[in-house]
Amino acid sequence: MTFINTKDDNQIYLKDWGHGKLVVLVHGWPLSADSWDDVALALAEAGYRVIAYDRRGFGRSSQPWDGYDYDTLADDLAAVLDYAKQDNAAIIGFSMGGGEVARYMSRHKGKGVNKAVLIASVLPFRLETADNPNGTPQEKFDETLTKIREDRPHFFTEFFRKFFGITENPKAVTQEVLDWAKDIALQAGIKPTMECVRSFSSTDFREDLKAFKVPTLFIHGTKDVTVPIESSSRLAVAAIPSAKLLEYKGAPHGLFATDKQRLIQDLINFLKL
Repeated sequence: MTFINTKDDNQIYLKDWGHGKLVVLVHGWPLSADSWDDVALALAEAGYRVIAYDRRGFGRSSQPWDGYDYDTLADDLAAVLDYAKQDNAAIIGFSMGGGEVARYMSRHKGKGVNKAVLIASVLPFRLETADNPNGTPQEKFDETLTKIREDRPHFFTEFFRKFFGITENPKAVTQEVLDWAKDIALQAGIKPTMECVRSFSSTDFREDLKAFKVPTLFIHGTKDVTVPIESSSRLAVAAIPSAKLLEYKGAPHGLFATDKQRLIQDLINFLKL
């Protein structure tokens, strides 16, 4: 098992597979690097060095009391890239992980990165405000936090049904995939789980989008009810001149499972450019 130290003396667990140009995978909430396994394996087999890591508070990484703001999370991503000792990396963020990619690009000036991919990401701003009317009302996030505090296993059982689109398509994924995702989510600490909801719901990434100066690909499902495409990727892609959006018609949030082979091929095609 590989662990690296962050600048505030916590440990980040990572998987370092394959050889070739570097690809770093940043997972979504409330998962871990394990959610990337199928994609990571395919990319490594395609000739890339692939690093997937557990966000602090999740999976096998440290569970500190503090440090779940996006500045600190972007610094953790910087530590992973420093460990890799390789320039011209592609960084790929799923859902909440898209925020780490964006904050890294602005806070660390995109050091060592030559491509970026944002999959079903939370960019540009999740919260409903006067100047972001398409966002989600604060009450909805407060309700999520209350449910997590009251009965986290039950909350995740219902959450992943929507995440993978089971409510729309009962055969979108198997029961085993639902169970697997919940098991991963419950590896995280309850404090990190809640703090990250506060972070991804309240962080405004609109200024961070200006830092994207490299080829950037957005991928998002049109039936995503967790992070609706209308209030996220369709807005974010318009703010990055070098960006392109691939819309997966009918796909839910968890498209790394429901549309796995298409996602893998689209990533390989983009990485080859």
